[in-house]
Amino acid sequence: MAYAYGALCHSIFAIAVLAMIAAMYFGMSQSLGRVPQPWSHLANAGLLVQFPIVHSFLLTDLGRKVLIRLAPRAYAETLTTTTFAVIAAFQLAVLFVFWTPSGVIFWQAAGSALWLITAFYAATWLMLIKASYDAGPEVQSGALGWMSLAAKTRPIYPDMPVTGLFRIIRQPIYVSFALTLWAVPTWTPDQVFLATTLTIYCVIAPRLKERRFAARYGARFAVYRDTTPYMVPRGRFWRGPTQNKTRAVQNTKSET
Repeated sequence: MAYAYGALCHSIFAIAVLAMIAAMYFGMSQSLGRVPQPWSHLANAGLLVQFPIVHSFLLTDLGRKVLIRLAPRAYAETLTTTTFAVIAAFQLAVLFVFWTPSGVIFWQAAGSALWLITAFYAATWLMLIKASYDAGPEVQSGALGWMSLAAKTRPIYPDMPVTGLFRIIRQPIYVSFALTLWAVPTWTPDQVFLATTLTIYCVIAPRLKERRFAARYGARFAVYRDTTPYMVPRGRFWRGPTQNKTRAVQNTKSET
């Protein structure tokens, strides 16, 4: 059961990531959707909004109850993170694979500009990978659930992330993902719509996440929130203030 869930989770996860990278690189102009206009606009809008709506819902207490009902009862609690990752990856794969291109291209990089933008695009994805690793790769990839089931242990969730990119800003995953949306070498009305909508989501959605962190970590998160910017790094973040911030968080942790 554990290895079947693991294979399913990581297969869909890989398909989703590759589909995102390729589709956005070409400005959503090469996806497989073929819905005729004007219905394609409605279909694309539906594909786009289903991800943030369902994704945010599944992170709520009610959403967690739904996740538990979607797995075999005996293993449901353990497999929660894996079930969540499967659904999220499937949503993204559907969005990027079945988008219906408009057929309009505003601008497409060429020559040295293409190489530079491609390098920047790759850098944003590396930043997203780094941020996900700093947050806990087992949780972010969905591996925690099935690996815990395979080991016959309860899932041990990582502590509140305050290291790596989380030393600089509180939401590096959302910032990195937003950057991938705007670092593409091909611009179409499709990409503009996608990038604008998902960037708004990336700015708003972490507020709900931080409410959960505040309830879970209390004073520790309050110290972290007060000393670390939300999404835009402060100047000289690598100097004394960051070191003092880290010590403050650690001291608060030891006290609590």
